[in-house]
Amino acid sequence: MTDRFLVYRIFEENGKSAGRFVDLSLDDLDQGEVVIQSHYSSVNYKDALAATGAGKVIRRFPCVGGIDVSGVVTSSSDARFKAGDEVLVTGYDMGVAHDGGYAEYVRVPADWVVPLPQGLSLFDAMALGTAGFTAALSIHRLEQNELRPNNGRVIVTGATGGVSSLAIQMLAQLGYHVVALTGKDAEHGYLKLLGASEILSRKDVQMGTRPLEKAQWAGALDSVGGETLAWLTRTMQQNGAIASFGNAGGVELNTTVLPFILRGVKLLGVDSAATVMSLRKQMWQRLATDLYPKSLALAAHGVPFRELPQAFPQLLQGKLCGRLVVEIKGPS
Repeated sequence: MTDRFLVYRIFEENGKSAGRFVDLSLDDLDQGEVVIQSHYSSVNYKDALAATGAGKVIRRFPCVGGIDVSGVVTSSSDARFKAGDEVLVTGYDMGVAHDGGYAEYVRVPADWVVPLPQGLSLFDAMALGTAGFTAALSIHRLEQNELRPNNGRVIVTGATGGVSSLAIQMLAQLGYHVVALTGKDAEHGYLKLLGASEILSRKDVQMGTRPLEKAQWAGALDSVGGETLAWLTRTMQQNGAIASFGNAGGVELNTTVLPFILRGVKLLGVDSAATVMSLRKQMWQRLATDLYPKSLALAAHGVPFRELPQAFPQLLQGKLCGRLVVEIKGPS
């Protein structure tokens, strides 16, 4: 490997987060047993919040951004990995309190590293990334709570976002009747291509104010939070379950206990970053098999590493659909 390489590092300047490209050496990175030559990373909502300072995500400055990475091991002091292994890392403290994936080389603890499952390419792994992993984990949690295709309709909110667009594909392939809720009327055709059976325009939804509204959904995957999540609690069917994994519409939740004690509604929190390794490997195996989105190419778009900063405001402003895969691989 070269002595110095390119990274996108986030600094705190005048009380605000600011990211920029710099050259570092391996000695400048946080400690870890495994060194990976990065091939790809991805752009998640959390990455955009961290890089722009729009959210208090970074816990230590300076920090190389990027909560995901896939690549090839160049060296390892842990016997589980050797040079040449194709691997991926998502979550944990990557890009938040430990130097992350927006770098030509990454060094991480061996306990964070997942061998690339057979059937996935390094590009696929980041087209999925934290978003695909979160979608898979959400579906897994719903299945654990007895959601099945014949139970009724499943609604996915923030439907054009990274997690939701992948979840729509996965659910449709499993045989679910998927309802996509979106504020982007121009993207209805795209959502149909992903597998949505119905499209709801957010502006047409009457959310109501009663503690219990008409029961409509057997399951829900929610990336929005706020008023939308409160509406979902009021409109679930008996014993329906909601997987909550985002807060694009707000962090407050104003509801009553009635959906929970009269309809048996279950609200399931999904935290993908801290998932234990045994379940993490299980979900990645499913992402390479029954949950692999057959239309992944529709939802994944490459962006050169040098163009990464332009993606953050676009994502936060809701101008992007699907997944952005960051093309990183630099000199060997």
